[in-house]
Parts: sequence; structure tokens; C-alpha cells
Amino acid sequence: MAERPAEERRGVPAAPQLRLDELLEGLQAQVAQVRATRDRVHTLLDAVLAIGSDLDLDVVLRRITESAVAVVDAEYGALGVLGEGGRIKEFITVGVDEETIKAIGHYPDGQGILGLLIREPEPLRLADLGTHAESVGFPEGHPPMTTFLGAPVRVRDRVFGNLYLTDKRGGAQFDDEDEAVLRTLAAAAGVAIDNARLYEDTRRREQWLAASSDLTRSLLSGTDPEQVLHQVAATVRALAEADLVTLAVPFDGGDELVIEAADGAGADRVRGLVLPATTLAAKVYHSSERISSNALSREPQEGGGSAAQVELGAGFLLPLGGREHARGVLQVANLPGGEEFPDATKTMISGFADQAALALEIAEHRREAEHLLVLTDRDRIARDLHDLAIQRLFASGLTLNSVLGRLADRPEVVKRVQRVVDDLDDTIKTVRTTIYALRERDRADGRSGLRATLLSETDQTAETLGFSPALRMTGLLDTDVPAGHADHMLAVLRETLSNAARHAQATAVEVTAETDGTRLRLRVADNGRGIDPAATRRSGLDNLRKRATDLGGSLTLTPNEPSGTVVEWTVPLPSGADA
Repeated sequence: MAERPAEERRGVPAAPQLRLDELLEGLQAQVAQVRATRDRVHTLLDAVLAIGSDLDLDVVLRRITESAVAVVDAEYGALGVLGEGGRIKEFITVGVDEETIKAIGHYPDGQGILGLLIREPEPLRLADLGTHAESVGFPEGHPPMTTFLGAPVRVRDRVFGNLYLTDKRGGAQFDDEDEAVLRTLAAAAGVAIDNARLYEDTRRREQWLAASSDLTRSLLSGTDPEQVLHQVAATVRALAEADLVTLAVPFDGGDELVIEAADGAGADRVRGLVLPATTLAAKVYHSSERISSNALSREPQEGGGSAAQVELGAGFLLPLGGREHARGVLQVANLPGGEEFPDATKTMISGFADQAALALEIAEHRREAEHLLVLTDRDRIARDLHDLAIQRLFASGLTLNSVLGRLADRPEVVKRVQRVVDDLDDTIKTVRTTIYALRERDRADGRSGLRATLLSETDQTAETLGFSPALRMTGLLDTDVPAGHADHMLAVLRETLSNAARHAQATAVEVTAETDGTRLRLRVADNGRGIDPAATRRSGLDNLRKRATDLGGSLTLTPNEPSGTVVEWTVPLPSGADA
């Protein structure tokens, strides 16, 4: 029997066995890769569902950033939202705690690698951030970062912002699959952002329509126009989500405006403030053109304005009404550091302002019609009193006079009849006085009010002072203040402004005139030298004090900080006062 080969005696050949192991290992690797791809697809699908499950834009942006970090397994992530001029206006971060963010300071404005993605909105993958030619390094306190993957987020073919991912976990590099997944997520993010913005625009439009309806209803129901102006300011602030909104209206026959309504931060400081013709508000009123600014308080405005009283950042001013007849000026602003207002908000507020102006015009025509009806009714009453009442009373008096000659023998009766005739004469005089009063009131309806007189007084003093005093007026000064009280207030204003010009050597004066219906208050503050304690002749101050005590009020003088004097003249108003 022949002997078998040694290979057969040792069993199965070694080479085929090793080949099978390699095939099994390769198959296991492919299965693991398929599972990893499946898991990544599931992660991507979950991320797409997550970012599309909410319509609040802030929530959507946060979820986009968190999902981007998850799908590419990055340590850090951020979404930079672009504003006007291609600068980053919002920066949402993931992976960096609040303490580190505070230590870094302000978020980036679009320099270095971030700026490169803004200028060239295409996916960018880097093995080392620091070695790129566009790298500008990190600010103090910033965590170290090496690998980088970025991709733009487009909304309707416009770049909304950029996704920035750094430091893939495990020390690996971002690969082609990471870039492809991020591209897909960015596309889904663009759709989600667009939906959220459409929803936000729809919600704002609903608020605008509801506010316009409420405003029109209030005006046409007879609500006080001054109260309606405050309602307009509050509504605009809510719609624009602004820090401060002011509404300035013009004086009759002048170039100045006065802030009748204000809502938000610093509203009490600017309400009633008179705006000279050199301010932005006056320019908007006369040109009917909208003005926008990144820093309202830094705009050149001779004479100040609300931006000189309250530090303001981004904002815009627009006319209340059309080009032919603007009824006032709306100013919508944020405090320094606040966000700029998007064009959609400006357009919405502009539409609401036009609606408000139309409603105000309709209400004004209605008030004029009611006023005309009152005047017509007064004229009819006066005519009836003259043609009917007086003529009949006069005829009755003549009849009684003719009777007196027949009663000469009865002196007691004559005396009583004569008394009746005299009473009729007095009644005729009273009726005539009433007629004249009705007609005189009609002529007085066009008289100059206290507000206009205060403005005129401060304007006249500007020549003596060398500058225009800041004037703030609050309350129904034209209707709630009797003529006597108004005369006293004007005399006090002239004296205090004269003192500021002649003795105080002031470079700034603030005048505040206000009433709440129960008291009248005048406050004049300057930054001059103050009152000299050694001065003995103070007849002017004595006159001011006497004008206050004669009306049951008071006069106080206090130092102004850091220099100058504050004069406060306060008197009570009589109940039921009629200016």
C-alpha cells in the first residue's frame, strides 16, 4: 500500500483556512460599516425630525446646532447667523459652558476662518485650524481647537448663516461622509428656518391686524386721542420687541415736535420732550423718509432729542402717515448692545403706522364734525334766544309799562309792577350776556395754548442763553390749567431763565412743565454756578415764592448735581378748572 503525502496526513491545507478567516474578518468589517452607516442615517433622520418639530425660530436654531454636533460626532459646534453687511449678528454655541463664554467676551464678528466661510459660502474641511493662512488665532480664554468642518445654511438661495464644527471626538479627522452628512443637515435646516420665519411672519401679521383693529375701534368709539397715542406706542413696542418706542407730534404752525407718547426703558425721561428742528425726528417729519441707524445716540443731532436723554443703540424712525401729510414720527429703538431690527419688522411697523395715521385722521374728522355741530347748535341757541326769548320779554315789559299809567291811584300795585319790569330788564341783559359769551367762546377756540406759549418763551430765551433749553411738557396743559395759573407759571419761567442767563453762566438748562389735573409743576434745572450764599438781594426769588404762596403752593431751590440749581414751583389746581 502506497504511503500518503505528508500534507494529507496533517489534515486540511493551511492556505485555504487562512483565506477563509480573512474573508470572515472583511465581512464583519463591512457589516460594522453598514451598521455605522445605518446608525448615522438614523441619527441624521432624528436630527431632521428634531429641527423640523418646532416653529419657534430661536428653538430651531438651537436644535440645528445641537444636531450638527451629534451627526458628525464633534466636540464643539456653533451656528453664526449673518446680518447686514455679512457680519455675524447672532452666534449659537454647543459644547462651551457659560463661564467660558463670559471669559471669551463678545462673540466673533466674522474674521479669520469664519470670515472665509462668509466670503466663500462652500463646505470647508481642515485638519488643523491654526495652519490655515486665514487663521487669526483664538481670543484669551478660548478652548483650543484643531480639526474643523464648516458648511453654509441657505434659505431660498440666500445664505442665512454658517455651521462651524471643531474637534471630532476620538482625535480623528472629519471625512467625506461627515461633510456629506453636514451638507444634508444644512439643507434640512434651511427648510426648517424658512418654515419658522414664515410662521413668525404670520404670527406678527396677525398681531398687527388685531392691533390695527383695536386701534381703529378705540378711535372711532370716542377714546381720548392722547390715550390712543400711548396705545400706539405700546403696541408698536410689543410688535417690534423693542426697548423704547416714542411718538412725536408737531406743534401747530412750528417746526418743533413734542413727544406725546413713549413706552419702554426711559419713557418717563423723554415723555413731553420738545424736539427742535435739527433732530432726526424733525428731519423725518419734514422729509417723510425713514431713517435707520446702528447707534442712534451717536448720530449728529443739534438740540438733542430722546437719544440725548436715553442711551440708544440700533433703531429706526419713520413718519406716521403718508408723504403729503405726516401726523407725527415713530422712533423704534433698542438699548446699546441690542439687536438690529430686520427689514420685515420695519415694513410691518411702517404698515401699522400708516393704518394708525388713517385712523387718527378719521377720528380727527369726526371730532371736527362734532365740534362743528356744537358750534352750529350754539349759534341756533343764540339766535333763538335773541329772536324769541328777548323779543317776547321785551314785549311783555312794554305791555306792563303801558299798564302803569292806568294804576296811578294804586301806588302799591305800581311798585310791584315796576319791580317786575325791572326784573324783565335784568333778564334781557342776562340773556344778551349769554349770547355774547357763546359767540366769544367760538372765537376763543383758536387761541394760543399754554404749550405753544411755553415753547415760544424758551425759544426767545435761546438768544440770551446762547443755546436752546431742553423743554419737556406732560399732561393737559392747554385744558386743565386756568388762565391765571398759566400767567403765573409763565412769569416764573421768564424769571428763572433770566437768572440762568444773567447769573448762573449755565451751558445747559432743562425745563419741565407738567400737570396731572390736580397740581401744576414747573421745574427749571441748570448746570451753572449755583446760588451764592453771600448774596443778599433776592427780590426775584421772593416774587417767585409769593406767586406760589398766593396760589397755595410752594417754591423750592435745591443744588443740581454735579453743579447748578434746581428751581421747583408747584401749585394746586382748583377743582373743575377750565382753561
